[in-house]
Amino acid sequence: MPTPHLPPAAVRRALRRLGADIRDARRRRHLPMAVIAQRAFTSRSTLQRVEAGDTSVSMGIYASTLHALGMLDGLAQMADISNDTVGQALASAELPKHAHLKRSDGAARNA
Repeated sequence: MPTPHLPPAAVRRALRRLGADIRDARRRRHLPMAVIAQRAFTSRSTLQRVEAGDTSVSMGIYASTLHALGMLDGLAQMADISNDTVGQALASAELPKHAHLKRSDGAARNA
């Protein structure tokens, strides 16, 4: 049995917002829960939990639901390197100041 896990408040808020956005997208498309649940290969009750932002629902189910709504591309963009300014800054700071070429054994003998 998995250990109970209570994610940080920021994570819970983000998933509640994502769930509400998914619900709104479904409603704008005038699609009933049963249709999206079927397209996402999940149950209607799990879709209800997704729309509520339940933290215990797997990311795969969230992704399948987004796919069923035609919104999966946004998920792929979230952690894209071009959107990670902090990671890019840290990686740039770790680059060496000078590049030194290694001499091969043949180059050392010819010199």
